[in-house]
Amino acid sequence: MFGKLFNNLKNGLTKTRNALTDKINEALNLAVTIDDDLYEELEEILIMADIGMDTTMEIIDRLKDKINDVELVRPALKSVIADMMKDNNEESEESITGKEVILVIGVNGVGKTTSIGKLAAMNKAEGKKV
Repeated sequence: MFGKLFNNLKNGLTKTRNALTDKINEALNLAVTIDDDLYEELEEILIMADIGMDTTMEIIDRLKDKINDVELVRPALKSVIADMMKDNNEESEESITGKEVILVIGVNGVGKTTSIGKLAAMNKAEGKKV
């Protein structure tokens, strides 16, 4: 059961990742200089990818502090997001009190709701409160 579930989740996330990276690559390929238009384009792409307004603004702010060349945007963006994920992971590990949160991400139509239902049923069968 887990194998199929995680393969479906992995496939859905792959579609999401590819769509996001394609849009970022397209914006960067068209950019000649780093300017407000580029940052606005990246901001729009991140928001449309459901990153969230606050997180998007923090990513853009951190990105502005790191780069001064269009060629550096892609690796800097990757670095900023990775650093933010590490920061959040360290915080959450300290504050966990026996509860578990599962984040499900994916594009429309890949089975997120079905997967959530299956995870809930599986946890309930194990005697956990959902």
